[in-house]
Amino acid sequence: MRSSSPIEGNPWPHDMTITIDDDSQPLTELLWVREAWGLDPAGDDLPPLLVDTPEAVGEPADRALWEDAWPDIWRAALEHAARANHSALMGQLQDTANGSPERAAVLHQMFGPSWRDQFGDDAFGESYRAWTERQFHARNESRPRTLAEEPERQSLDALIPAREAGLVKIITIPCRGRFTRRVGASALLVTASSRRAPDQYAAALALFARD
Repeated sequence: MRSSSPIEGNPWPHDMTITIDDDSQPLTELLWVREAWGLDPAGDDLPPLLVDTPEAVGEPADRALWEDAWPDIWRAALEHAARANHSALMGQLQDTANGSPERAAVLHQMFGPSWRDQFGDDAFGESYRAWTERQFHARNESRPRTLAEEPERQSLDALIPAREAGLVKIITIPCRGRFTRRVGASALLVTASSRRAPDQYAAALALFARD
């Protein structure tokens, strides 16, 4: 979404770039864990439930511990997701050996805090894999077929002031209803359904520009 010079007839500012993160693994893992394991974490500003309700998988070995940890991990993972693109770390990753502490450190910088960091992989199994596969197909089916159908194009009048106010990254989560939050100085969190609804998306972008 950028060109070296203005293009006649194209309303998109030639020097404007926006990163869309619609598949943050740490965030989607946390959202799945919360519902699949029936957690009820306490917090004043936690995201709504998922659109695609996961299958219940069982009872946590230590429910109180999991529920107490969930909000802190969510906030840390969200703050990390809101930072600028981590692609520059790919070069560093290629210079590390498989299984080395150096590679583990670079991977942690790239992916940030996650449920697995604190509790390992035991929470995830076939149910999680089936759910993520459904999410993958749902995202593909909902992707715009033309440039004009892209949500950012349809809400361009609201996007430009938000970008001028510092917006560089938009993070979407597959949750119900509206949930719009400014994250740090340069990111906006919205539900995937809000991003697909021009009026809701424009309102979310206007909120960033005002804050």
